[in-house]
Amino acid sequence: MDREAAEAFERLLDALDLPDAGDTSNGREALPLRMPVQDVQRSDDRQIVVGRIETGRVSVGDRVLFSPSNGTARVAGIEARDAPVPLTEAAAGQSVGLTLDEALSVERGETLSHEDRPPIETDVFRAWLLWLGRTPLTPGRRCTLRLGSAVTEVEVQSIERAIDPNQPDVEDADEIERNGIAEVVLRSDAMLALDAFTDNPVTGRFGLAEGNEIVGAGLIGMEGYPDQRALITGRSSNVALIDHGVSRAARARRNRHPGGVIWLTGLSGAGKSTLAIEAEDRLFRKGYQVYALDGDNVRHGLNATLGFSPEDRAENIRRVGEVAALFADAGFIVLTAFISPYRSDRARARAAAERTGVQGFHEVHVRAPLAVCEARDPKGLYRRARAGEIADFTGVSAPYEPPDRPELTVDTGDRTVEQSLQVLIDHIERHFALTGGVAPEE
Repeated sequence: MDREAAEAFERLLDALDLPDAGDTSNGREALPLRMPVQDVQRSDDRQIVVGRIETGRVSVGDRVLFSPSNGTARVAGIEARDAPVPLTEAAAGQSVGLTLDEALSVERGETLSHEDRPPIETDVFRAWLLWLGRTPLTPGRRCTLRLGSAVTEVEVQSIERAIDPNQPDVEDADEIERNGIAEVVLRSDAMLALDAFTDNPVTGRFGLAEGNEIVGAGLIGMEGYPDQRALITGRSSNVALIDHGVSRAARARRNRHPGGVIWLTGLSGAGKSTLAIEAEDRLFRKGYQVYALDGDNVRHGLNATLGFSPEDRAENIRRVGEVAALFADAGFIVLTAFISPYRSDRARARAAAERTGVQGFHEVHVRAPLAVCEARDPKGLYRRARAGEIADFTGVSAPYEPPDRPELTVDTGDRTVEQSLQVLIDHIERHFALTGGVAPEE
């Protein structure tokens, strides 16, 4: 870390009245093992992973994990330039070269940890940021993230609030001036391995740069956002895809339309379920093979074991995305009515449909202002969330990331149900037009 960045972190910690718990070597050794990979060398047919141990300890024989690639191996040897003989263990502050018991595809920028205490994997995170740029920070600005040995591009997805250390109240802000502090949400183009500052004050910090200029110093927070590791790590083995005897084209001819996914996303109370159920009925009567998947119904069966933590909510949507893809592959128009607050989860649902060969995935933003949704409150959930009875409630105590490029937006705040429904039906009929054949029975 260069001097400018170190000074920026000190200013940020002082402003937020946070201790720098990672200052002492003893404190660092007690934290989980983290070694950013600086280089991967080959010598005498050996693969040597080089880096500086930032926190924790590692010993020969330990099983280690590389994130975000998720490769695992055992440590076969530990070498250090200042050690005349190989080491049996190493600790925070030491620069070492590790040999493994098997060759892995490891790159600079990955993070080595123990398998049982890994970092978070995500492409979006919350941060407390000290802005040092010459021009004000605004949403949509792209910077280079420096996190350990990883360097990647990130976008400022949103400015959640401005923070003034001298004022108890926080303020909404559209931009942050130089030397201002803000809570922001950053989104990466690639999956990141990181720690929340509260879990690891050494690795839970980052820098932002534009060219060679440091423009920000930040502390990582994950409040309201899930660890995506389990969502992207496959555990099945000895499995193979089986081709169906009935082609997708044959199903489309029988049904008189191709299959597709109409993914309705929006705040609770925006009208997703109402539109999905009404559209299902009308499309069915027109002759469509159609089925609506609703959040409450799915949680009574398929996802009955899942709660409402960020990780469980993400897994809920992952499963629904896979089920919707299967329905669409079978030739159905499947309407899904789920808040699905995270863009990453909706992207995975789209990818699941594309993986099965389904071309028609349409993200539909059922949009209504929070105040309108809260006034409707058909299930009394907003009232309970405001009273503190429901944790991690979208729009109140958990984030909602609206689609950036939806195929359709239905504004239900100032439209009747019938008007909103007609917008949705028109879109579906335009993109999934019925072909000739026997007329449906009324």
